[in-house]
Amino acid sequence: MFYHYLKLSVRSLRRNPVLTFLMIASVAFGVSASMTSYAVFRAASGDPIPWKSSQLYFPQIDSWGSTSGNGKDEPNDAMTYLDAVQLLRDGRAPKQTALYQFRVTITPMDATQHPWAVPGHAVSGDFFSIVDAAFRYGGRWSSKEEQDHANVVVIDSDLNRRLFGDKSGVGLTLQLDQRSYRIVGVLDHWHPQPQFYDLANSNAFGPADQVFMPFTTSIDQGIFPAGSLRCPATAGSRAPGFAGILKSNCIWIGYMVELDSTTEHDQYLSYLDNYAREQQRSGRFGWAPNNRLRNLKQWLEYEQVAPSDIKISLAVAFGLLVACMVNTVGLLLAKFMRKAPEIGIRRALGASKQEIVVQFLTESGGIGLAGGALGGLMTWGGVIIMRSILDPDITALVNVDLSLLVGTVLLAVAVTLLAGLFPTWRATQINPALQLKGS
Repeated sequence: MFYHYLKLSVRSLRRNPVLTFLMIASVAFGVSASMTSYAVFRAASGDPIPWKSSQLYFPQIDSWGSTSGNGKDEPNDAMTYLDAVQLLRDGRAPKQTALYQFRVTITPMDATQHPWAVPGHAVSGDFFSIVDAAFRYGGRWSSKEEQDHANVVVIDSDLNRRLFGDKSGVGLTLQLDQRSYRIVGVLDHWHPQPQFYDLANSNAFGPADQVFMPFTTSIDQGIFPAGSLRCPATAGSRAPGFAGILKSNCIWIGYMVELDSTTEHDQYLSYLDNYAREQQRSGRFGWAPNNRLRNLKQWLEYEQVAPSDIKISLAVAFGLLVACMVNTVGLLLAKFMRKAPEIGIRRALGASKQEIVVQFLTESGGIGLAGGALGGLMTWGGVIIMRSILDPDITALVNVDLSLLVGTVLLAVAVTLLAGLFPTWRATQINPALQLKGS
């Protein structure tokens, strides 16, 4: 029977090709606009580590009070050096890391090559297991090396290939800012997007970090932060140089902990509040504790990783889809009402209302299928256009994969079936006797 209804639908669609094209084009335009915007939004706001995002937390300590200036009674999203170091010393989380972004200059061993600058991060040793970074060669530095402020680094695979070709650089020496560092590990193509581990101070969609150094070593070497460095307006003049930054109330350090249960979360948040109370009693803080402990998904939302213009374009695109759906309802209603004499004859010959419903919904589904196929091609072109308009760091992540194309077709079919419900219902209300009498 379905094949019979399919033949009737194809015959009906061929009868008025202009109207059929308008409906297919309307559906295709609506779904392609929606899915193009969704593809960009998905790339910008996707969970970069879904298998453990619920275990990753980002503590915030209110070290500025009312001078934070965000107008939302929220603490700053980064920490002072004084707070970060104390949290590391207390070690209340099973795994934790302080981190900040830097930029260092590599002096190659080959005298024919010119030095070049690379981005990197100073991190604690737990960092690599917290973020599940896989190693191609070697591994992280040891706890003793971190405590001894050893000159060791982990590099990424691209830098290893540029320096040593296909060989492992583990155990070899790397010159950074005129100092020698021993390579202990090489990461295996690790570049999460967005770079969730330091959203407070670095670009979420920036280039991959190529050098990772122990936090203690980078502080000992006086390596300046390359990310955000913010100081309170009431701080006055701080001491010059890197030592002045360490002693100041400026915020420039990110912090991340791994907590395995709700109990650990509550205990750690309680610890943060107790720490803030101690700072209040000592006179450093003149306000009550105002701390936060957000998990990764909450952190991505709080840091507004997906730009507002992408969210607006997504809302506009789905609004356009609704408008196209309403337009399709009108076109289907006009088309089905023209078939009133045909419906009356079929009903008089014994066709039930259910059979009329199946026939017209099959026709609506066919329009949706064709609109989805055309919409998939338009989505492909839409992504190319978006790449030339939006931030290239974001749009470079947008891919037209099989799931997006299948989603486009399914959305088109679903939208068209919904649009066909009211016209189909109206068609079933046609009185066969009146149609036969009129003919």
